[in-house]
Amino acid sequence: MTEHQGRPDNRRERAFNAPAVVIATIALFGAIHLWRVFLSEDADIAVLLRFAFIPARYDPASPYLPGMLGGEGAKLWTFLTYALLHGDWTHLLVNSVAMLAFGSAVAWRFGPLRFLFFSALCAIGGAAAYLALHLDEPQPVSGASAAISGQMAAAMRFMFEAGGPLGAFRRRGRLAFSAPAVPLAPALRNPQVLIFLLAWFGTNIVFGLGGMAIAGETAAIAWEAHIGGFLTGLVLFPLFDPKVARFRDRADASVALPSRPPAPHD
Repeated sequence: MTEHQGRPDNRRERAFNAPAVVIATIALFGAIHLWRVFLSEDADIAVLLRFAFIPARYDPASPYLPGMLGGEGAKLWTFLTYALLHGDWTHLLVNSVAMLAFGSAVAWRFGPLRFLFFSALCAIGGAAAYLALHLDEPQPVSGASAAISGQMAAAMRFMFEAGGPLGAFRRRGRLAFSAPAVPLAPALRNPQVLIFLLAWFGTNIVFGLGGMAIAGETAAIAWEAHIGGFLTGLVLFPLFDPKVARFRDRADASVALPSRPPAPHD
């Protein structure tokens, strides 16, 4: 193989490395958890009471309310800061691997700023879903699983499309993550998407029947938050996707209509 022939392969290999924003996010998770390891038990509990998501914080009649830290401000920031905390190293490792797999695909497509904003909104959506079903729950909730669930929903919208990383006529390198996505309704007719959805929701139903999801001893994130993050990502994907102008039904995609505006998307 000539030197000229070898260059495209090198570019493709680099393209599949994790984006810097994903590596930096995982490193931040690890640094925070390592810092907590060296805290005293009382100090670590104070961190959870100030930064974990605790549904009882929002119940004015909760007997646990006097012990909460952070005041009124914590009612706002904990919708996001809980995603930076993890129950134990296993919890952190599982979330890191999942973010490398699905978050990387989304970050390649969205770019770093859109990726971070999108992930933050999915974390907030997950916390809101958990709060709606556990208003008086005093157990702190932590972990990036809701944000990662949203990343999974976003990745599902383009990973299996023609030209996508797992679709027919798949491309290599960065181009694979720019494959045109179709609106949600046509996408749900894709057997690969349906299998992914059934597997994902089936797994979370099993978690729900078992009680709690992946957890540490003092904090956990439950299946309700996973589903809340997933649904948030599913709904917000077209608003963040930089390829939004390429959304269209498969039946219209092959017809050139220069005078017609882009088909609406969901």
